[in-house]
Amino acid sequence: MMLCFVAIGLVAFLEPFAARAFAHDSSIVDDGLELWKAIVLGVVEGLTEFLPISSTGHLLGAKELMHLDHTETSEQAIDSYIISIQIGAIFAIVVLYKNRILQMYSGLRGQSEVGKVVLRNLAAAFIPTAIIGFLLADYVKDQLYGTESVAYAWILGGICILIAHQKNLLRQGELSMENLSLRGAVIVGFVQALALWPGVSRSLVTIFALVALGLSLAAAVEFSFLLGLVTLSAATFYELSQDGGKIVDLFGYWTPLIGLFAAFVSAIVSVKWMVSWLENKSFSVFGFYRVGIGVLAIILLSAEVL
Repeated sequence: MMLCFVAIGLVAFLEPFAARAFAHDSSIVDDGLELWKAIVLGVVEGLTEFLPISSTGHLLGAKELMHLDHTETSEQAIDSYIISIQIGAIFAIVVLYKNRILQMYSGLRGQSEVGKVVLRNLAAAFIPTAIIGFLLADYVKDQLYGTESVAYAWILGGICILIAHQKNLLRQGELSMENLSLRGAVIVGFVQALALWPGVSRSLVTIFALVALGLSLAAAVEFSFLLGLVTLSAATFYELSQDGGKIVDLFGYWTPLIGLFAAFVSAIVSVKWMVSWLENKSFSVFGFYRVGIGVLAIILLSAEVL
């Protein structure tokens, strides 16, 4: 968890030094996106994508600290870049959960009943989010993308985690993923749409919904990872189909590939850490983190740093 603070906190400190060091080396600059900034965005994406702390909120903060959103054109370019490097986080889940994915493939071929049920539930959970996201995407970008709204979402989500921990609500379920009903999967899909509000966290709301439906915390976390794989893949490949050529024109091939690799490595570290942490320790660490970073964001906003 400390890595998340380090990745964001060092941005402001290192920026002037990195800018001077890279200022005369055009081989590592693509349309204003220095290599170190590309790597930082990749690390932030990978570390935060699957944790219940909102990758969107962290990336928004990183963009502002690195001054990557001065103009509408540059902001759109960076947003396209960020979406492209999500492929790294997607690959991380494919590598870590390859056995489950193979099981679902067997289910698709009628050779695994468990795989068939899990695959069905993932599809059922994805569809409501896809529809709502398609209908509300422009409104969300126009009205909700701002550091202040993210900060309040961080704090509110953190408080919810701490309340759930105090009441022991996250340790009561016992069901495995294959016990989730089709109706429950659809409910999770609608709940996941709440994460369209930056700072809420797709991972957080899906885990909460799955535990409320009776799944164990471990099963809820794994299903959230797999649902993230589906949701991220759809969003990423849709974006690439629209702006893939633009990304290459602006940044070339190497900068996105380096960012993608940074996201891949950091996502593997992040997911492994979360699974290991939750085996013996409390989910409340994410609540404290969210409240802490939300308060920090408000302080930085007040000081006009963000």
